[in-house]
Amino acid sequence: MERFSQFRDKGSGIAPFLPIPTESAGFALPVHIFLYVCRVPLLIIFALSYFLVLQWLPIGIWGRKAGLWGILGIPGIWWIDLQVDGVKKGSLAKNSTKFPEAGSIITSSRASPIDPCYLAAIFDPIFAATYPHTKLVERISLFTAIYRSFTHPKLEPAYNARLVDLETLVKQNPDRIIVVFPECTTTNGRGILPLSPSLLTIPPRTKIFPFSLRYTAPDVTTPIPHCYFTFMWNLCSKPSHCIRIRVAEAIYNTSKPIPATKAATTTAVSSSYTTNYFDTLGSDNGVSSDADTLVSSGGEDQEASMTREERAFLDKIAEALARLGRVKRVGLGVKEKIDFIAMWATSRSRR
Repeated sequence: MERFSQFRDKGSGIAPFLPIPTESAGFALPVHIFLYVCRVPLLIIFALSYFLVLQWLPIGIWGRKAGLWGILGIPGIWWIDLQVDGVKKGSLAKNSTKFPEAGSIITSSRASPIDPCYLAAIFDPIFAATYPHTKLVERISLFTAIYRSFTHPKLEPAYNARLVDLETLVKQNPDRIIVVFPECTTTNGRGILPLSPSLLTIPPRTKIFPFSLRYTAPDVTTPIPHCYFTFMWNLCSKPSHCIRIRVAEAIYNTSKPIPATKAATTTAVSSSYTTNYFDTLGSDNGVSSDADTLVSSGGEDQEASMTREERAFLDKIAEALARLGRVKRVGLGVKEKIDFIAMWATSRSRR
């Protein structure tokens, strides 16, 4: 793998795009083959039944969650190790405010198609796809979130994509949790990529919960696109899998000023005889200006225009994800992964 040394992070030496090799089954190979042959047809039938029929029926949230837990249970994902910062084991019910609730946002690491499936089974959230050079996101379905774990990364959204900022998405769905994968692509779980600037549009009063999901064995990650057979073999041929979930305490977007309350604004405008006229100018223009800037900067590089507060906010979330996953941050992003995939495909075709 020395020919891929250019895709190792210079500071840490981590290669976040290399697939993790599968351990040899040895004498247990017949058992693995038996499990694979039994589970794959059942998993395909159950998944098709859910995405084509069940999710469209009026079965409610608990019905959808039960269907997703069935999908997770077939390949043997039984053991869930959950830890929340600042909460002792067994006391999560007494500290419900330290766990995502309606109106909050989850920023999760992204390494496997299991990530969105597990989060959907727990929270029934809305998924938003992020991109590295825009503050806008694209609302996607659970199936699309799973499928994109197998596809090539994208630097820009499709020309016909319906884009919106996270603040608007939160306001439109106050009773739902929103899940964002800010790394914009999958990794092998051994590093945290630079985060999307879309997180900068989160309202300052919205709770942001960094999530880290890691797997034992770790070979169910999909850093290489279209690795369907390899993923299915690693997932269905082993007796069981463990998901280790770590949740950080809520973080707030300190890069945006907290807006004045409606009451204060009303008072300032209504007292026309005692209020300086020039103090009220620009209150509406400021909002429209920010919105215009946000839309016009959809395809531009946001890195150079970030303020110190914005960089510090993104760094805080990235550090939380790295700490939770016990990994390091890397300087490689979506562009480097695209170059890596091109070299990987070329090297495989020469064999």
